[in-house]
Amino acid sequence: MTESTQTPREIVEVLDQYIVGQDEAKKAVAVALRNRYRRMQLSKDMQDEISPKNLLMIGPTGVGKTEIARRLAKIVNAPFVKVEATKFTEVGYVGGDVESMVRDLVENAIQLERADQYKQVHVEAEKRANNELVKLLVPAKKKENRQNDMQNLMNMFTQLQKGQAPTTDDSDKEEVTDDIREKRMSTAEKLKDGLLENDQVEIEMDDPSQQPAGQSTMLNQMGIDLNDTLAGLMPKKKIKRTVPVSEAREILTRQASENLINKADLYHNAIVRAENTGIIFIDEIDKIAPGKSQNSGEVSREGVQRDILPIVEGSQVNTKYGSVNTDHMLFIGSGAFAENKPSDLIPELQGRFPIRVELKDLTKDDFVRILTEPTNSLTKQYIALIGTDNIKVTFTIEAINRIAEIATEVNHNTDNIGARRLHTILEKLLEDILYEGPDMQMGDITITEKYVDDKVGKLAKNKDLSRYIL
Repeated sequence: MTESTQTPREIVEVLDQYIVGQDEAKKAVAVALRNRYRRMQLSKDMQDEISPKNLLMIGPTGVGKTEIARRLAKIVNAPFVKVEATKFTEVGYVGGDVESMVRDLVENAIQLERADQYKQVHVEAEKRANNELVKLLVPAKKKENRQNDMQNLMNMFTQLQKGQAPTTDDSDKEEVTDDIREKRMSTAEKLKDGLLENDQVEIEMDDPSQQPAGQSTMLNQMGIDLNDTLAGLMPKKKIKRTVPVSEAREILTRQASENLINKADLYHNAIVRAENTGIIFIDEIDKIAPGKSQNSGEVSREGVQRDILPIVEGSQVNTKYGSVNTDHMLFIGSGAFAENKPSDLIPELQGRFPIRVELKDLTKDDFVRILTEPTNSLTKQYIALIGTDNIKVTFTIEAINRIAEIATEVNHNTDNIGARRLHTILEKLLEDILYEGPDMQMGDITITEKYVDDKVGKLAKNKDLSRYIL
């Protein structure tokens, strides 16, 4: 299990590379993250007593709420899952079960843990993969199978009695002659020197499209999974592919890694990782709070809150990998709260989100910074995209200021969708260049303030048009 040792200041510095402004929110999540590391340094008794301080981020759409949580999970390599509160319904209604968010988190933790364990066995797995590649590149004659069908059938029954999965004896033993042995030694040297990377080789692998039949949603909600049982009863379908040696090595290494790792340790470590470092981001949490208008749907909304409450408070959730405790998972709630307010949530749920952070509306200056400062800002993305057509695009500072002004005006005059407005404006602004770029002979294009006004400035002034186009 990995845990970040970065200080809150260092975490904020990393977040600053991708997200503009919202210093209060960054500081709050950085402190919450550091507190998890602090907790893991304490005695076991004290660890059990300290619960995470869940956050509630309040602010309009497009100001960075989701991006902060997403970047946060990448910083610490922690299990992270983002769910929409609106997809859940009260027990008894048709819809998602709230416990599914915890099961999704465990699946994410297993992927992270599997990647870590693959790294530990990579050297041995690659060694086995190279040995298998040598055999495939220089095949030997297989020994004849002298067993008859009746003997094979008896062997299968014997395996079933011992509780083993029945397999047929394929008699993979080879007759390796001195000539084959010498050729394999020569091929192994060439493989080691990287001389055969582009050669084609036929390999046999599990069919990735063969998935067990879907199971009952009710069973899934109970933490019961029949997929493994069905997979044990049904023989795995194998397919043959002809791929370059470099790709074949990756496939064979992955298969060897899967055989080398201990599945019991994998699942146990993943559950511990999810319990102690897992982050669940609940978006649109304001949509399950009753608004000004009262209707029959309010009962179901409050029911969803009551279903989420025990998960956030701390409870046991059954998964196919074992029972998972949510006591020390970090929950981050997020919502615009335009038509209601946090106090409209049931009091018990309010109390489980003690840290409230309000994210501010984005200003013109914020838009300018968003277009220029982040590591992969929008302008840098479009410059790189258009650059693939051998066209160099340059934005003048006046053009960027004008784009920021238009984004601010349109957000003010229509619905405020925050930084997402920049995507719409830039796409409209560069539409002709993106369309005609591959056919252009010109190498350099400079986006000026006049060009911005000609393409989108007039649209922004026309309120009726801007509602539909920008």
